[in-house]
Amino acid sequence: MVRKHFCYLILAIIITSCSTNPYKTTEKAYDQQLKTLENQITSKEAKAIPPVSPLIIDTTYASQLGIIKDTLSKTGSTALLNGISTEWIGTVNFNLRKPSFVIIHHTAQDSLQQTVSTFTKTKTQVSAHYIISENGKVVQMLNDYLRAWHAGNSTWGKNTDLNSSSIGIELDNNGFKPFTEAQISSLVALLTKLKKDYNIPTQNFLGHADIAPGRKQDPSALFPWKTLAEKGFGIWPDAVLEEAPFDFKIEPALRIIGYNTKNLSAAIQAFKLHYIQTDATSTLDRKTIDTIYSIYKKQVQ
Repeated sequence: MVRKHFCYLILAIIITSCSTNPYKTTEKAYDQQLKTLENQITSKEAKAIPPVSPLIIDTTYASQLGIIKDTLSKTGSTALLNGISTEWIGTVNFNLRKPSFVIIHHTAQDSLQQTVSTFTKTKTQVSAHYIISENGKVVQMLNDYLRAWHAGNSTWGKNTDLNSSSIGIELDNNGFKPFTEAQISSLVALLTKLKKDYNIPTQNFLGHADIAPGRKQDPSALFPWKTLAEKGFGIWPDAVLEEAPFDFKIEPALRIIGYNTKNLSAAIQAFKLHYIQTDATSTLDRKTIDTIYSIYKKQVQ
């Protein structure tokens, strides 16, 4: 009898060991696609952005990719608080998350080299995907699919984590001088590429001040938002402003556009810094009200 049970046990083990994983094919496809994506996010090859050839700086961000890759490729069971454990079955339908916003900053520093130094020191806890120097040189410091630390505490509409959904571009400018023609030319070339690569909506090209009213003032009032809007990067009020209706409400209109209006005065100032520029106060004159109305109409179209 003991021998008989022993034979059954051996047979069961053999059957179990010979059984095939029904998801073996899809697991293999998952692993292959994951490897492709890992190669994509770890690539540091220069990409042409005509008419300026970008310079790629190999920074310490590469050491962080090990953590990201471990997280990406982690499989197996995970215990939940209720005692249930998850089961791992890899899907074959996935890709990297893509950015849907571009946030433009000025560095408020003295040189491209100083900004690169800032972004390559762990203690600063700040970074961006691109820096554009006064002479038009483009330095990329992070793969577009990865999350830079440039937006900080910011909101746009219902989006409260712009770092996770945006590309950050820093312009080498101290905030008090005009942006150079070469710099804006390179910016437009870069934005053209990014908009095409990630299908970024026209209205989602914003400034740091837009997403952090009262906390940030960049890019400054000298930044050529109108020129960018004419190129398809952002929206701009009508040349001839339609008078806003008598019952037009400023606060909800600004919220619909995307501004955080918890501090309404700061939101008005941020709006005017972007769309009026000659006056960045919180004063609500006729021109300001009609400009808000013009942008509001474009945003809800």
